[in-house]
Amino acid sequence: METSMDFGHQLINSYSNLCKPLCHELKISQTAFDILMFLANHPNYTTAGDVVRIRHIKANLVSMNVDKLVHEGYLNRILDCEDRRRTNLLLTEKAQEIIRKGKQLQQFFVQSLFKDIDEKELTIFFDVMKKIEGNLDEIKGGNMH
Repeated sequence: METSMDFGHQLINSYSNLCKPLCHELKISQTAFDILMFLANHPNYTTAGDVVRIRHIKANLVSMNVDKLVHEGYLNRILDCEDRRRTNLLLTEKAQEIIRKGKQLQQFFVQSLFKDIDEKELTIFFDVMKKIEGNLDEIKGGNMH
């Protein structure tokens, strides 16, 4: 069990370390980069609250970085027509270069993770991950016995 926890931390740390040079080049914080990539990769999620809830980034960090991203022209805030209490975040044209480079980096990361793993191993891995995801849903729902 400890090994799997170490793996999770190693995975997160490796991705973060891979992102650092790009964030430095783009002159944005890793949190700002994460927010932009989250919004680009998950178009159904459009609010700062979604970023906090799904990505588990502290609300004050999200708020501070969203303010900066809006100020720098990477995001627009748009009031939701159906719910005036809700503010949607919209990626701007200026954000597209960051998104493009970020997606290239993410693709490289995934390819690097699965290097030297054959099709049969990948199938087994994804089958196991799907079962684990189901188990996590059960745990989250309180259905474990």
